Amino acid sequence: MGTLDFGPATTTVARIVSGVRDDQLADPTPCPAMTVADLLDHLHGLSLAFTLAARKEPIPGGGAPSADGARLPDGWREEVGGRLAALAAAWADPAAYDGLTMAGPVEMPGEIAALVAIDEVVVHGWDLSRATGQDYDPGESAVLAALGFAQTFDGPTDGGLFGPPVAVPDDAPALDRLAGATGRDPAWRP
Repeated sequence: MGTLDFGPATTTVARIVSGVRDDQLADPTPCPAMTVADLLDHLHGLSLAFTLAARKEPIPGGGAPSADGARLPDGWREEVGGRLAALAAAWADPAAYDGLTMAGPVEMPGEIAALVAIDEVVVHGWDLSRATGQDYDPGESAVLAALGFAQTFDGPTDGGLFGPPVAVPDDAPALDRLAGATGRDPAWRP
C-alpha cells in the first residue's frame, strides 16, 4: 500500500468544523448519544492520536480519544483544524506505514492504522456535516479507502468500531455505502 492522501479529507473536515455554529453544539449527530460538541471533542482527540500513531509516538496519558463536549478547548475551531492538517502531513510520510504503531490503546501495523485514521476522519466528517447541515465532499480516494476498510468487517458489531450495518443499495454513491457500512443511515437528518 502506498501513502494515502489525507489532505482533501482533512481540509474538508476542517472547513466543516470551522462552520459549526455555537448554537449547534448541543444538537444530535448520527452517532447515538453524541452531541455535536461530543463529536468535535472526539475529532480533536483522534486527530492527535492518529498523528502520533503515524509518527510512532505515544499519546500523552495513553488511552483512546474522548467524546465529551465539556472537554472542548477554547479556540477549538482552529485547534481541531490545525490537528487535522498535522494528521495529513504525518501520513504523507511513507515511514508512517512501516512497522507497528499504537492507535490509542491498540497496537496495529502502520498501514492498518492509516486506514483506521482515514475512516475516522471521513466518517466523523460525514457525521458532523449531517448534524450541522453543511455540504460534504472529502474526496473520492479517501471515501474509497475508508469504504474498502469498512467493508472488511462482517456482520453486526457490539458497539466497537462501528454500529450494525445499514442496508444501502450497491449502486448508491460511495459515501452513502460508507455511511451504511459504518452503521449510519445515509438519509439521517437532525
